[in-house]
Amino acid sequence: MIYVRIKRLTDSAIIPTKGTPWAAGFDLYADTTQDIVVEPHDTVNFHTGCAFEIPDGYFGMVCSRSGIATKYGLRLPHCVGIIDSDYRGNVGVPLINDSNEPATVLAHERIAQIIFLKLPDVGLYEAEELTKTSRGEGGFGSSGRV
Repeated sequence: MIYVRIKRLTDSAIIPTKGTPWAAGFDLYADTTQDIVVEPHDTVNFHTGCAFEIPDGYFGMVCSRSGIATKYGLRLPHCVGIIDSDYRGNVGVPLINDSNEPATVLAHERIAQIIFLKLPDVGLYEAEELTKTSRGEGGFGSSGRV
């Protein structure tokens, strides 16, 4: 088990929680005391009011919550956010409204989740050639649809 220190940056911030003991992520809450409307196809950046001290060798992955994504069309515009272990600022959660209707984020609503993962130790090195594969340089959709 790893331990992650967390600092509440505002009096109104809510410390992330797990929905169930076996949940993969900790729910992140909007640090707002009033409801905020996200207009169709607009993006609003919400603060969580929390900063993390993620241990070296780990990172936080911020993901959308399926409930507000499917019910209200709100998701992270970049799909996944990465919180590096050396970042100590307020964790923000931008939400885009993919629907054609205004969506309301309630005060202190759970808006995203953060999952802590081990960072692989990867080294890059330049090569003159790469090994050949059957896919080769085939890009988007080149491996088929089904």
